[in-house]
Amino acid sequence: MKIDLIEFNARRQALMARMSGGIAIIPTAAEAIRNRDSHYPYRFDSYFYYLTGFTEPESVLVLVAGDAAQGIAPKSILFCRDKDLEREIWDGFRFGADAAREAFGFDEAYSIHELDNVVLKLLAVQPQLFFSLGASASWDSRVIGWMNSLRSQARSGASVPNAIADISKLIDSMRLIKSPFEQTLMRQSATIAAAAHNRAMQFTQPDMMEYEVEAEFLHEFYRRGAQAPAYTSIVAGGANACTLHYNANNARLNAGDLLLIDAGCELDGYASDITRTFPVHGKFSAAQKDVYALVLAAQTAAIAKVNTQSHWNEPHDAALAVLIQGFIDLKLCSGSAESVLESGAYRQFYMHRTGHWLGLDVHDAGEYKDTQANWLMLQPGMALTVEPGCYIRPAQNVPEALWNIGIRIEDDVLVTTDGCEVITAAAVKSVAEIEALMKR
Repeated sequence: MKIDLIEFNARRQALMARMSGGIAIIPTAAEAIRNRDSHYPYRFDSYFYYLTGFTEPESVLVLVAGDAAQGIAPKSILFCRDKDLEREIWDGFRFGADAAREAFGFDEAYSIHELDNVVLKLLAVQPQLFFSLGASASWDSRVIGWMNSLRSQARSGASVPNAIADISKLIDSMRLIKSPFEQTLMRQSATIAAAAHNRAMQFTQPDMMEYEVEAEFLHEFYRRGAQAPAYTSIVAGGANACTLHYNANNARLNAGDLLLIDAGCELDGYASDITRTFPVHGKFSAAQKDVYALVLAAQTAAIAKVNTQSHWNEPHDAALAVLIQGFIDLKLCSGSAESVLESGAYRQFYMHRTGHWLGLDVHDAGEYKDTQANWLMLQPGMALTVEPGCYIRPAQNVPEALWNIGIRIEDDVLVTTDGCEVITAAAVKSVAEIEALMKR
């Protein structure tokens, strides 16, 4: 993975400055057993990785904020697995504490087996503990055990931190703004995912299975250097596209149907998230083209609102206004746009938000409202998806020509100083581009 020591060290320093004293404990994710002695592919905890760049399991980051008034400098401490040549024969390379400290720029590093002893000594002299209670039951239990151990030593002079604060809240606000380093990785992830979607369009033919198409874009992910899909891919033909989180991916693709693919990859921890919808046989029907044009117009309106003069919800409001008028024009909803909005009748065909934050997590860290419950203003460096859709299930109030049309169009967008950058623009999405790419 691409590691910038200056970048990761600066994040740790910035976080310790925000802590204003105290100690933070940030463990990485545990390995997970799939069945018997087989594990799921390991994926580090995003908070831990954001501050360390370190990808090995059984690791913990401890940050001591220091005390400027007393001349005590802040320090970062890594706890990790021991160097073990025998285990490396079976499982691969391990840094060990000394090499990890030098390679990743920590102030100190210890064996993970020393965690209890070292942390107890550090906690005994700190006024505040920063930790994400509730994120892991096993870690909650361990931290409570440390606190109870200190309480039992009170007569010996040990003290207990007088408060526990949620460290994830402090990190969330940092993760919300992507640095140039992060933006570069996100563009690369987006480029890989866009190429994979284009490949899938070119490959798709009637009578294929959904999983055959999935195999094509997974091939492109890995061929271009992505380490994994960013989430469970959706490959939904025909009526399956009207199920938002469909992921069986095992149905046959029929001529005349649309195929909705929601898939992204992960590159050095950073996710891409793209949805494209296209005709299985390469040519939109008139009804499909009408609905597709509506969703694309809604997305265009939403992307136009991704700028520093807009708050978080304005892209959604813009997309919703276009969709509602389109639903009325298509005879899916009746009445005025205002009445359809107020009654919520549009939710029969559009029932989700128009986007989410994007970064190390597909639904990335960060609040959407400020402490006064106002929508956050968009700022340069924020990254989000823009993904309106329309899902038309058979119903008495729905023209039959529109039954089982499910369309979503999703792109990844960076907020810039003068507007926005659609970093997934290489994935074709106009009707003309799609039909040209799929020309038989």
